[in-house]
Amino acid sequence: MSVRLAVVGGGVSGLTAAYRLRRSYGADALIDLYEADRQVGGLLATRDVAGVPMDVGAEAFIVRRPEATALLAELGLADEVVSPGPLRPAIWSGGRLHALPSPAVMGIPAGPEALGALLDDDQRELIAGESGRSLYWRTGADPSVGALVTERFGAAVTARSVDPMLGGVYSARADDLGLREAVPALAAALDAGAPSLTAAVASLTAAQSAAAGPVFGALRGGYRRLVQVLERAGGAQVRRGCEVTGLARTGTGYTLVTADGTAADYAGVVLALPAWYAGPLLAETAPQAAAAFAAVAPAGSAVVAVALADGSAVPEHSGVLVASDAQDLRCKAVTLSSQKWPHLAGGPALLRVSFGRLGASVRGTDAELIAAATEDLAVIFAAAGLPAPQVAGALVQRWPTGLPHYGPGHLAAMDRALTQLPPGLAVAGAALSGVGVPACIGAAGRAAERIAADVPAR
Repeated sequence: MSVRLAVVGGGVSGLTAAYRLRRSYGADALIDLYEADRQVGGLLATRDVAGVPMDVGAEAFIVRRPEATALLAELGLADEVVSPGPLRPAIWSGGRLHALPSPAVMGIPAGPEALGALLDDDQRELIAGESGRSLYWRTGADPSVGALVTERFGAAVTARSVDPMLGGVYSARADDLGLREAVPALAAALDAGAPSLTAAVASLTAAQSAAAGPVFGALRGGYRRLVQVLERAGGAQVRRGCEVTGLARTGTGYTLVTADGTAADYAGVVLALPAWYAGPLLAETAPQAAAAFAAVAPAGSAVVAVALADGSAVPEHSGVLVASDAQDLRCKAVTLSSQKWPHLAGGPALLRVSFGRLGASVRGTDAELIAAATEDLAVIFAAAGLPAPQVAGALVQRWPTGLPHYGPGHLAAMDRALTQLPPGLAVAGAALSGVGVPACIGAAGRAAERIAADVPAR
């Protein structure tokens, strides 16, 4: 008999896990993929705005990490990868647009000159003198990013430079994010003996400047292309609208139970779910791991995708990141998509307006969110010397439990939880080793490898 395997969750993690299992076990393996929603893809969501496909969840991937670029090449999609143009984002602070701090690492500056008019003279002096102040650092420490930056450089740097950068990646403020989780290279530099935060950042920015080529990539036609091709290549039986509510260990593997009471047996199972959903399913089979996964908090957000009227002028930036101490805007970021991505130029101006952070849920109807986005855009455009934008079309994509919280100690807790899983059971997802698409692809590959090591082909 052919081996029977299950993947629970149809986001990029689940689709990748199914594909990797297919590659390991061959065409004869029976692979079922369960997805509670009616469509697969999860946070890889592409919707048509003014007739143009536009990603309204994850937008781009880091091309300098190998996982996404390697998978796209395997799937024959390498020629569909596009790069951003030369424009850079701006920071919104003090009612005006500022140049993005540079050189910096996730908004943490290499010196006061990187921040320009974001700071006053006293704040710049604090940064300039940081290297002369004693730094107590314990190897392996994992403070929050905000605690470290505020203590060394001041609260204004955290609010006006670091929060805007990290908020776009993690939907959380720097005070809520662990240093090892959000900026691991900086923690490594301090572990290696950097005498100050200034020195640690300078060592990383020097390495960044030596790297060639674009940092980010996207897919022409949107992430739906990856979702479609990955689903087809995995060859799993996809059970859409089918929520798994129970998981039990048996003498030969595992039994899955769905919301309608149907049960099915499998030799191996990959849970490619958000941690807060995986936790309850693991309560009986791996209680310690279940507690760790269930303790991960979700950070919700919403994206308003906007198309402007033909001929609309937009600011000469790739986007706008909003300082967390700014009181005049409700959004946390604006992506000027048709400015950022050359392949989107030539048609209507397309924008993404993002709302929500950890602990600050997105409230209001779709109409109210679109109105808030339109008002914020008018403020930004006025600061850039442009008339208020005329919205030709807009839609709202909500992510009420979008991203996992990467607080201090999160990665260590996830690593321990993975060691507590019984044979034939694996977990994948954004909570394990990073929220980006490459990290999710990598974690899914490792989950499939675990199953292949535990479960014989026949």
